[in-house]
Amino acid sequence: MSTTHTASDTTHDTAPGGGATDGAAAVWRRVRALARAELTLLVRNRTALFTALLMPFFMVFLMRSSVGEMNLEDTGLSVAGLVMTSGIAMVLIFVVYTNLIPTYVARREELVLKRLRTGEVRDWEILAGTALPVVVLAVAQCALLVAAGAALLDMAPPERLDLLLAGVLAGVVLMVLTAAVTAVVTRTAESAQITALPLMLASFVGSGLFVPLEVMPDRLADVLRLLPMTPVVDLVRYGWFGGGGYDDVLRALLTAVVWVAASVFAVRRWFRWEPRR
Repeated sequence: MSTTHTASDTTHDTAPGGGATDGAAAVWRRVRALARAELTLLVRNRTALFTALLMPFFMVFLMRSSVGEMNLEDTGLSVAGLVMTSGIAMVLIFVVYTNLIPTYVARREELVLKRLRTGEVRDWEILAGTALPVVVLAVAQCALLVAAGAALLDMAPPERLDLLLAGVLAGVVLMVLTAAVTAVVTRTAESAQITALPLMLASFVGSGLFVPLEVMPDRLADVLRLLPMTPVVDLVRYGWFGGGGYDDVLRALLTAVVWVAASVFAVRRWFRWEPRR
């Protein structure tokens, strides 16, 4: 059974007089090298590339067809607003979460993670470098959705860009971490399609992607607001359309922070760096 080491377990050489600037530059250089290698593999993997580039937009189109007749009068959302904000969450799920699980598992089973840890690369740098290509792609697609909403659907620009960015940032971090957590219980890259389903389905059904929580009974909505993706969706909608009071925004932020902290703990405690036995 493999053990998990934290970044402090490894001693790294520092150039004389390097200071924090040289240290940050060295970290970025290592992360960028890992990201470049992962990007090359992503481009060669047609299935992963299709999932990353086309699946989110296909799901947005599918959702647009399914919610077209929904009564949203009491939610403060239009159909276009529901589709676009839910589309951002779908981008994070499909581009980051579902792509990273098989990637982490494949690198583990191929002993890539184990070999990387014998060098100067820190644990978090390995996870971050592996995730960087899909993270950049997801952020670009989120920006494209915001631009498309304003240009093609005549939607108003975001009322609070800070909350919108906070929602996207929280979603990116959470999807990277939960992908690493899910990889713990995933034996092969192929089985990632199965182990990813619980979070995906919970998000689709319970986090307001297809059905806004405002149309659900209050007690049920309060429970569903504790799901991992719900604060992300709430922050994105508060940022784009406003409407969230101080308590609503604070609740969403705190819920997101709790999920991120719990995921960090789980990764540090249980993430496997060597093949499962």
